[in-house]
Amino acid sequence: MGLFEKLRSELVDIVEWADDDRRTIVWRFPRYRNQIKQGAKLIVRPGQIAVFVHQGKLADQFAPGTYPLETGNLPILSSLAGWYHGFDSPFKSEVYFAATRQVTDLKWGTPNPVMLRDPELGAVRVRAFGSYTLKASDPAKLLRELVGAGEMVEAGEVDELLRSIIASEFADLVAASDIPVIDLASNYQTLSEKLRTAVVARVHAEFGLDLPQLLLVNVSVPEEVERALDAKSSMALLGDLGRYQQYQLGQSMPVAAANPAGGLAGAGVGLGMGLGAVASFTNGGSNQTATATMAEGAATWHFEERGRALGPFTTAQVTEAVRTGRLVGATLVWSPGMASWRPAAQIPALASFFSSTPPPLPR
Repeated sequence: MGLFEKLRSELVDIVEWADDDRRTIVWRFPRYRNQIKQGAKLIVRPGQIAVFVHQGKLADQFAPGTYPLETGNLPILSSLAGWYHGFDSPFKSEVYFAATRQVTDLKWGTPNPVMLRDPELGAVRVRAFGSYTLKASDPAKLLRELVGAGEMVEAGEVDELLRSIIASEFADLVAASDIPVIDLASNYQTLSEKLRTAVVARVHAEFGLDLPQLLLVNVSVPEEVERALDAKSSMALLGDLGRYQQYQLGQSMPVAAANPAGGLAGAGVGLGMGLGAVASFTNGGSNQTATATMAEGAATWHFEERGRALGPFTTAQVTEAVRTGRLVGATLVWSPGMASWRPAAQIPALASFFSSTPPPLPR
């Protein structure tokens, strides 16, 4: 190789970054032992910023576009290098490219549980995780604080630092939010934006970075807290279920009374006593709700069975109990308005059920 060819190989005439790694934040142009040719072409692609550094000092910056490297385009570098009247020879300078497009698919999470004071459950430990995107917002500050004399900075190198900052800000945010654990899911969007704002305020001021997106994907609680929340939801559902079952009881009675095939004992009396227990539980031991669901104007009866008072039952249910032999003439019966319990056969409204002598035939 001749002298002319050797000199030409040591001159750089195109400065660019192909950016084939989507996770790189800062990249230094490899100008090892080479000088940049006067009038060389600088190519800055969309999503990039080029920064010139001369002898450790930040010089000119270039937004996306194509530039001939001349004195007029390098005013700061010209001043630092002493080119007061222009230059026509190669020069040495470090060129860094910073990514202003977003680096995506970055994850964050709380390495340790965060304490949250819930108004109902008290102190609760929660964990959270989500995702975020990253880009350079102040290349000069980024070069000073993170790059130094290095050749490049990738997202993985600052990921641990950013995850720690996000987790710290999340702990402060959730502690001051006063949002109950059960309502956290409905506030993910609001919490995400507040968390992003707090994190960006720190990383931009300290490192020249920006997080265009920060998402809170999930907040989880320990299993024992989940069981407590499930139990609370089940109790609330049980109250509604009790009212629904009482309604079903009232609706089933006319159908059961119209069925002469013997289904009333199971569908009427059995159902009535079973749901009477539910009504007693959901209403503090009171039978008032169950009674209110009876057909309007229908008589209500209680009868004694094995030393226990059962009821209330409608006349149709009592009729079926008599037919199946469950209620006999000696069975003690009581109905609202009666002073005391009396045998069923002594009550005029029920006595006809136990009469063995038919009335005389009409003539």
